[in-house]
Amino acid sequence: MIVRRLWLTDFRNHEHTDLLLSSKVTLIVGLNGHGKTNLIEAIHLLSGAKSFRGAKVDALVMHGKASAYVRAEVERGDNTRLVELQFATAGRSKAQVNRQKLKRFRDLGDTVRVVVFSPDDLELLKGAPSVRRAMVDEVIAVSDIEFRAVRTEFDQILRQRNNLLKQARGQYSSSIQSSLDIWNEQFLAAGEAVAEYRKKFLVKLGPVVQDFYAQISDTSEPVSLFIEGDWQQIGMNAALEAARADEFRRGMTLIGPHRDDITILLDSLPSRTHASQGEQRSLALALRLATYLYIEAATGDQPLVLLDDVFSELDEERARRLVECLPDSQIILTSATGTVPKGVDPSRILEIMDGNVHE
Repeated sequence: MIVRRLWLTDFRNHEHTDLLLSSKVTLIVGLNGHGKTNLIEAIHLLSGAKSFRGAKVDALVMHGKASAYVRAEVERGDNTRLVELQFATAGRSKAQVNRQKLKRFRDLGDTVRVVVFSPDDLELLKGAPSVRRAMVDEVIAVSDIEFRAVRTEFDQILRQRNNLLKQARGQYSSSIQSSLDIWNEQFLAAGEAVAEYRKKFLVKLGPVVQDFYAQISDTSEPVSLFIEGDWQQIGMNAALEAARADEFRRGMTLIGPHRDDITILLDSLPSRTHASQGEQRSLALALRLATYLYIEAATGDQPLVLLDDVFSELDEERARRLVECLPDSQIILTSATGTVPKGVDPSRILEIMDGNVHE
C-alpha cells in the first residue's frame, strides 16, 4: 500500500495543500508550529483511527470554516483508490472510498494502514488506561472486521446500560433491575468477546515487543504485557453483581473492558512507575514496531510508517538502533532541522512554512 498523493482543504492551518509523496522516504522540514504534525495527523486519520493527538473534530477544522477535507490517492497493487474524509463542525463527519460512503470510520483500515511514531508515545506508558486500550483496539480493528463489529456493538450496549443507570437517579427498583438484566446479558457477551480479542492480541504482541526492546535498548530485561481489570479474577457477571449498589449510586457502568488497563512490565516491575524515561521511550518504540509487524502479518500489507519528529527526542545510539529496526516500507518523517540519522535516505524532501508546502 502506498499513499501517492495527498490533498488537504481547510484542515488546521492547511488551507490548500496538494503534494506528491515518495513510495520510499519523504522528509518534511519546517519550524515548529508551521504544520508538519498537522500533515502527519491528516495521513493518520485516513486509516480511520482517531487523532493521535487526542484532538476533537472542531480542532481539525480551520478557524472560521464549517468543514475540513482530507483526500488521498492510495495505490494497492494494480489498483488506485480515492479516500475522502470530511470533518464537520456541525453534523456528522463522513468518509468514503471511491465515492462509496462508509458506515464506520474504522472500515477505512481496509484501505489505508498506518503506524505512527510520535514524541507523545510516552503516554502509552505514562498516560491513562484509555490511551493503551485505544492503541490495542485500533491495531486489532485494522485487521479484523469481526472485532470492529463486536467493539461497535459493545459501545452501543454500554451506552444503553449507562442511560438506564442514569435514569434510576440512584434509586434501586425492581423495574429498573428487570430492564438492566436484559442489557446485562448482552453486555456480558459483547464485553467478554472484546476482552478475549485483546488477550489473544497481547499474547502475540508480547514476544515481538520483547525482541524490539532488546534491539533498541541493547539489554535483555524481560518485557510482558497483560490485561488488568477488576473483574478478571471472579468473572464479569459476579463483578457486576458485586458492583450493583455502586453503579446505581454513581449512575454508570463500573465493570467491563471499557475500564480495563494494559499493564506493561519491564523486568517484572510496572514500567509506568518504575522504568526510567529512556526505558519508557524504548518501550514505546518497541510497541509501535511490534504493531507494524502484527498488521503486516495479519493483512499481508505493509503499513505506511509516520515518524513525527521522533529522532529529536532520541540520543544518537537509540536513533541508530531505531533506524536499524525500521521496515522497508513507505516512510514519511518530519524534522525541524532537516537533519536525519545515518541510514535514513529521503528520496523526496518538502519544506513547510505557515501551512504551505514547497519542494
